[in-house]
Amino acid sequence: MTFSRSLTSALASLAPLLSIALFCMLPMAPAVAQDALAGLASGLPALTSTEFGDGTTSYSLSLQVLALMTALTVLPSLVLGMTSFTRIIIVLSILRQAMGTQQTPPNQVLIAIALFLSFFIMSPTLTEVYEKSADPYLNGDVSAEIALGSASDTMKGFLVKNTRKDDLKMFADMANLGSFETPESVPLTVLLPAFITSELKTAFQIGFLLFLPFLVIDMVIASILMALGMMMLSPMLVSLPFKLLLFVLVDGWAMTVGSLVATYSA
Repeated sequence: MTFSRSLTSALASLAPLLSIALFCMLPMAPAVAQDALAGLASGLPALTSTEFGDGTTSYSLSLQVLALMTALTVLPSLVLGMTSFTRIIIVLSILRQAMGTQQTPPNQVLIAIALFLSFFIMSPTLTEVYEKSADPYLNGDVSAEIALGSASDTMKGFLVKNTRKDDLKMFADMANLGSFETPESVPLTVLLPAFITSELKTAFQIGFLLFLPFLVIDMVIASILMALGMMMLSPMLVSLPFKLLLFVLVDGWAMTVGSLVATYSA
């Protein structure tokens, strides 16, 4: 419960990231839902939409605010599922458990580390989204549809590069979509679950490799205590200083963070 509250409070301060990610989430809305919303808005003076001769559609400010507030309810989950946050927080949690330090570092610190690393890893992609999609739209150079499509294609490029082909093929086969020629042709309904599944698999693989040296230390300490007849002494208590010493000597935090960042392709 504490972890969930900490995550919610941390996400509340991510207005820039959430606003950029909104460009990538809106194309997922089905056309049927948009037509239904337009039909509902036609009966309300404050919720109106205007179609122009060139095929574009302009929505009233009230309707835009309504769509934005509706999207914000699921936006945090999409942001976590479309960035490197999931892999990083799982690896850090497994590392803390392997070290046996209980709640040290606390959940708030782990979430902060994961968020800042996610910003660092995603900065090239988010910068490209802002330069190619958000900034031209805010300046009035392109329409909302073009900006959303460009932002979606940019995010798809990042997601496809960091998604296992086997996972992507599995979800594509389940959706009966076959193969895709370009990353932009992969629908988000297939790409997002494939990406999060790939992230979970990779995170547990990294966590397993991090767990092994600490497990060896626990086994050695337990064997020594058994040989000395100190069965009443907790091996976890004795091995903790040795695990901390090993982690500090090899500069464990820098190695862990550097390895996590290196696993991503921008």
